[in-house]
Amino acid sequence: MKLMRVGPLGQEKPALLDAAGRIRDLSAHVDDIAGAALSPEGLARLAALDPDSLPLIEGKPRIGACVGAVGKFLCIGLNYADHARETGKEPPEEPVVFAKATSAICGPDDDVEIPRGSEKTDWEVELGVVIGSRAKYVSEAEAMDHVAGYCLINDLSERAFQSERGGQWTKGKSHDTFGPIGPWLVTRDEIADVQSLSMWLDVDGVRRQTGSTATMIFGVAHLVSYLSQFMTLLPGDVISTGTPPGVGLGMKPPVYLRAGQVVTLGIEGLGTQRQRMIPA
Repeated sequence: MKLMRVGPLGQEKPALLDAAGRIRDLSAHVDDIAGAALSPEGLARLAALDPDSLPLIEGKPRIGACVGAVGKFLCIGLNYADHARETGKEPPEEPVVFAKATSAICGPDDDVEIPRGSEKTDWEVELGVVIGSRAKYVSEAEAMDHVAGYCLINDLSERAFQSERGGQWTKGKSHDTFGPIGPWLVTRDEIADVQSLSMWLDVDGVRRQTGSTATMIFGVAHLVSYLSQFMTLLPGDVISTGTPPGVGLGMKPPVYLRAGQVVTLGIEGLGTQRQRMIPA
């Protein structure tokens, strides 16, 4: 299934994208794409519905973040060896973990703010993993049983805030609109091999990132298991799993985003995003 949330900011309703690409209203069956709806039982109930029986949502509504009420927005840094090297760092021996404020979450096509005083706002196409059931001390072999599905994320970053203001990544990653998520949450059963998905990102139509989840240092199962050793993962938690090379920081000389520019990105099977940069 491709689950989504549509409508004005803060008023999104749950929806499903049918096989013909039409948006179907799920409001009569679930309050939101969040919490218990993401459990194996919750997803099974939604999968049992006949999409043709669901009301159509006409027109072109705003698409919101595909997950509501996100509890934790966890990110993995330097998870592609060639990206680590382009930033001047060696590939890590263990996952680099940081948090992104949930207030950064926005829709996949919403405008993205360049923070006040920013000169180093950067882009990062990433695979998102959405947790569907409680995971605490889970093994790598059982980790995937706790995954509801996957989504596309742009892990926007302000590099000076991240690395030149005390070295605390979270404050360089958490500006409002720095977490576009969606357009869809694609359930795990629809992705044959999550470690073999092509990914790309363009700035003003110029290709900047081309990669594949095949080159991740730490795969999805390892990351879910690893994180569950340090904190309990709950339904609706989102993990952004790292970016391939081609970020602005890694260019020589570095190139960063400016107001008026347009970023487009996509991951095979997970849809695309489009964001216009605006001043905060």
